[in-house]
Amino acid sequence: MKTLAGSAEIKSDSFAPTHWSVITAAAESQVGPEVARSALAQLCETYWAPLYTFIRSRGHSVHDAQDLTQGFFAYLIEHKIYARADRQKGKFRSFLLASLKNFLADSRDREQTLKRGGAYDFLPLNEGQIDEAESLFQTHFASGKSNDEDRLFERSWAEALIAAGLEQLAAAYKADGKAKLFEELKIFLTGSADPLPSYADLAARLGTLASTLRSHVTRLRTQYREALRAEVRRTVESEAEVDGELRELLRVLTGG
Repeated sequence: MKTLAGSAEIKSDSFAPTHWSVITAAAESQVGPEVARSALAQLCETYWAPLYTFIRSRGHSVHDAQDLTQGFFAYLIEHKIYARADRQKGKFRSFLLASLKNFLADSRDREQTLKRGGAYDFLPLNEGQIDEAESLFQTHFASGKSNDEDRLFERSWAEALIAAGLEQLAAAYKADGKAKLFEELKIFLTGSADPLPSYADLAARLGTLASTLRSHVTRLRTQYREALRAEVRRTVESEAEVDGELRELLRVLTGG
């Protein structure tokens, strides 16, 4: 656990193997399959929604897309697809998307998955996670904001990482007894259609000084950047690749 500015803490993998490096190590028989499976499961929690939106963009119904997404993860494990990963050939999301396309192109695998329906429980999901994934699809595809499958996946990937970073940060503030402060200040991270509140007005509402509030916001932004780095770090081979992925995330979010 790495301590950030202030007392709130977030998880950091900066001194541990990345989840992606564990998976690629399994491809070279350097770690056992159960270790790789665990690393894959943790990464797939973040990638469930982007993969679901991609499958929905292929014209599958809500329920079929859910089954296919779950079935795809089972396919990765059952067929040890992760063992084919090549650390010299791109990033985790590229590997995952290419594997998904192959899975969907194989009519036998696809139809067997749909026939089995919801039998897969590789990633137990709650209704909220499923609803959020569908909302993401409706926002970026059905509304016409993006009708390219790969661009939709990239956009969903970027937003999933943002959401994961915010969730990690919210948990850290809650553990530190500062959940209300986080809820009040997160608008300075996520933006809003409405103008940001002034420091003076928000400080008055929170019963603190404007200068103190400004320090809280500065600290929160620093912690947010580290939370995003921690999320990105899980999906690359080394620390040197993190900055490049963050630039890519920004490009996707800004439509560059």
